[in-house]
Amino acid sequence: MNPLSATLSRVKPSPTIAVSTMAAELKAAGRDVIGLGAGEPDFDTPENIRNAGKRAIDEGKTRYTAPDGIIELKQAICTKFKRENGLEYTPKQVSVGTGGKQILYNALMATLNPGDEVIIPAPYWVSYPDMVLLAGGEPVIAPATLENDFKLTPDQLEAAITPKTRWLIFNSPSNPTGAGYTWDELKALTDVLLRHPHVWVMSDDMYEHLVYGDFKFCTPAQVEPKLYDRTLTCNGVSKAYAMTGWRIGYAAGPEVLIGGMRKIQSQSTSNPCSISQWAAVEALNGPQDFLASNNAVFKRRRDLVIKMLSVIDGITCPTPDGAFYVYPSIAGLIGKTTPQGTVIADDEVFATALLSEVGVAVVFGAAFGLSPNFRVSYATSDDALIEACSRIQKFCASLT
Repeated sequence: MNPLSATLSRVKPSPTIAVSTMAAELKAAGRDVIGLGAGEPDFDTPENIRNAGKRAIDEGKTRYTAPDGIIELKQAICTKFKRENGLEYTPKQVSVGTGGKQILYNALMATLNPGDEVIIPAPYWVSYPDMVLLAGGEPVIAPATLENDFKLTPDQLEAAITPKTRWLIFNSPSNPTGAGYTWDELKALTDVLLRHPHVWVMSDDMYEHLVYGDFKFCTPAQVEPKLYDRTLTCNGVSKAYAMTGWRIGYAAGPEVLIGGMRKIQSQSTSNPCSISQWAAVEALNGPQDFLASNNAVFKRRRDLVIKMLSVIDGITCPTPDGAFYVYPSIAGLIGKTTPQGTVIADDEVFATALLSEVGVAVVFGAAFGLSPNFRVSYATSDDALIEACSRIQKFCASLT
């Protein structure tokens, strides 16, 4: 008898975690591997935030808290939304979870019934469709192609909406493409949503502070205030504050939805780590000047990767607006053969051959719902990026 549930058969393990695990195993076995799969800043958590965590330990703030966060953190989140996004929330409208992923999952679990549809633009973060499936819903994938700069058009959104649509999951800047929606582009999407009052918006703003050049971040409830009562605005401290391991995500939205999410969390994990919560208070309330200096480093790395990948015949590498990923197309390499005799039939074969033959770990595009592409995370050192891109150049040049 199979002890596992039928629900589990609907989902697959995270491909990004699988790539990072494989790279780590090869390194442990003595292989020279450069991992470009993980979406994790290589910066240390800022000192003032680390000190806040240490103080929390020393002051005995190590006990259970309210299931979805301490009031001090909820107040800091409200202040952040007002300061940076012009959005007014009260602590009763805020939920704090163990990372951004739990926030999204709680919201889906609290709202989806069997047969409910969730529109997910592709390329998408790998976990979106599987979380929808786990919650009993049906992912509806809307491809946002390279020709449209990996952005969903209003016509595509209109075509994807049905009477069963419950949510649109919106992510800007995007993982995996780094594509960001301008105010006007987002307003065109929100205009569509205004015509469909049964559709709610789940805005994943995790890369809000990681934007470059003249791009200005905006979020749906900010662009269209009429959507405020059916928008869940999600964020966290993982990426911008280099706090991935601290595991703090948060969201703000209508009280009825936040209450449902609280109920889910109270019966699953209960409160996020108390120490991490106090560190997150300092992250949101403390100095923000390091964000600009970190972004300058990320922009330099982005430009380096694009320059080195764009000279490869068969690869097209658009310039992203934010996050720390590039999402090159390998359309010009499909059908070619590696020196080991492997035919590049698709992007998964490409990524596997790249790892096995030259020791560079990337994530194949099919994992994100749009092929033939691969994702490179440039959240690592310049030296590692230069060496990795050099190996990719040599690998591609060797194809016949």
